Amino acid sequence: MRLVAHAARYVGAGVTVLAAWSLLSLAEQSQPEVRVEYRLTFPEPEHRWLYVEAVFAGLGNLPVQLQMSSASPGRYARHEFAKNIYAIEIFDGQNREMSFMRPRADRWLVTRHDGTIRVKYRVFGDRLDGTYLAVDSTHAHVNMPATLIWVTGLHDQPVKITFEQPPGVDWQVATQLFPTNDPLVFTAPNLQYLMDSPVEFSDFDARTFVVDNPVTPRAGPIFRVVVHHDGSAAAVDTFTAAVERIVRETVMIFGEFPSFEGDTYTFIADYLPYARGDAMEHRNSTILTAPAQLDSANQRTQLLGSVAHEFFHAWNAERIRPKSLTPFDFTDANVSGLLWFAEGFTNYYGVLVTARSGLIELDTIVERLSSVINTVLVSPGRRLNTVVEMSQLAPFTDAASAIDRTNWGNTFISYYTWGEAIALGLDLTLRIRTDNRVTLDHYMRAMWQRFGRPAGAGPGLVSTPYDLADARDVLGDIAGSVSFAQNFFSRFIEGHELVDYANVLAPAGIDLRLQSPGRAWLGEVSFASGLRVSSATAYGSPLHQAGVDREDILEFIDNQPVSTVTDLNAILETKRPGQRVDIRFSRRGRQVEGTLTLAARPHIELRTVESMGENLTSQQRAFRAAWLGSKQSR
Repeated sequence: MRLVAHAARYVGAGVTVLAAWSLLSLAEQSQPEVRVEYRLTFPEPEHRWLYVEAVFAGLGNLPVQLQMSSASPGRYARHEFAKNIYAIEIFDGQNREMSFMRPRADRWLVTRHDGTIRVKYRVFGDRLDGTYLAVDSTHAHVNMPATLIWVTGLHDQPVKITFEQPPGVDWQVATQLFPTNDPLVFTAPNLQYLMDSPVEFSDFDARTFVVDNPVTPRAGPIFRVVVHHDGSAAAVDTFTAAVERIVRETVMIFGEFPSFEGDTYTFIADYLPYARGDAMEHRNSTILTAPAQLDSANQRTQLLGSVAHEFFHAWNAERIRPKSLTPFDFTDANVSGLLWFAEGFTNYYGVLVTARSGLIELDTIVERLSSVINTVLVSPGRRLNTVVEMSQLAPFTDAASAIDRTNWGNTFISYYTWGEAIALGLDLTLRIRTDNRVTLDHYMRAMWQRFGRPAGAGPGLVSTPYDLADARDVLGDIAGSVSFAQNFFSRFIEGHELVDYANVLAPAGIDLRLQSPGRAWLGEVSFASGLRVSSATAYGSPLHQAGVDREDILEFIDNQPVSTVTDLNAILETKRPGQRVDIRFSRRGRQVEGTLTLAARPHIELRTVESMGENLTSQQRAFRAAWLGSKQSR
């Protein structure tokens, strides 16, 4: 094991200490073998905290920096997990208490020790989602970056982690960590894998199934479905059967499963009234949380979209990984211009796989795609930033917190949504130009073969990450045209244009038309009571052009008094796009007058030809089946 090169200047109590870690082999210094161990205990889970004892041994005599993560795999913004650490104590190998400095909120510096450091602390956790720690009397839902302090420089060191049962319970552990002969003791090969390995510690329901790997029939990984919930066992059986259908359909896209460490993949779900709606991908597992009831058929169906999305990540993002996220930085925000592909394309396949699995109806798919297209079509942010630039804004928007108001309604479109719209457009464009011989499935499989499949970097690591040019080049290869790929990237990814969705959806028997043709429109706006504008008015919209913005109160339109949305809509029904009307509004007690030029409402709607009373042609039926139909029989 080698300590990574690092040098940092710390200031504390008026003293400046230069802590330097060099590329020095501990073995060459005749130091004992480095050892990293954690023990997690739960003396009072009802009070939402756990106790961590960490041992770092064989450290030689170099200063040691202890670190708490500020980022979590799958999240791109900073999350200051150190805020929940308290009652920290540090001892040496002889159990003598040691002094330490805290040069930063997330770091502790120990300059003198005997080669062993024992850290003991409490950590509070009361948010049940895919990012944080949650402890209560029914379970411990452990996200490692929110829980474990680690040592800078020991990134490649194997780790042992032990769980102790809370008083009077008999819980089990579900995790992608490597098991041992003791069901409460696990290992991780390195820090990246450890931090990417969430744990559910509870009396959960569990099911397993095996799916053959297409490239090696009769030999496939084990899939575990672990559910902590308050529903029936029958609901878990039904849910597991649906998860299996998703797994079987997804693998057909790539032609093979990844090499899951331990030959096992685990779905960990917490479906409880107090859970937050969330889902988070990991190397060989996923976390799924929601305030949902598995016994509700409707809610169960809604949950399956997240299952499909996160499982697709086992290929795309976990192994087909951007260079900008490799390796993941646990100490800072992670910036990437490729989240439209890593997250947005995965969003598209979450819907597509659920459809191919027969778990949602065509009407649901059409409604979803209509919402996606409308979001990107109407948002003014598309004219300001490309989807690459939207991806780079993730550290500010991905569950990031801010107390000041932002202007995201005008400047930001989720890379999930815009990326999904691009994936839809690219998939259908490829199908049309090749009569379904080349599709987005072929593109994803080619990306997998070139960047996801190559191994050799070690467990939890990626050996061949990609960049934007790589993604463009692979598209040119599978499309058989470099110019096609360059044109598509230039216009729709590095540019601001939208695919002609009416043209590409028509072969599937889906009609795109204006939702409200001829209807006058003020722009996308939200109102509080009394027609107080509660959100920033959209750039370029009629209200924005008339000088109206957040907190203004509309009072007169076309010389008619208005006090409710109903009043406003009644007036708009009598108007047409292009008409100019006088307006009066109040701004912080001052009356303001202006003129407003009404616009046409740009929103579209999608409808199947059948729903419009028309017949689906044989060509449309075949195209739709090739796009949305199951691939398992092919």
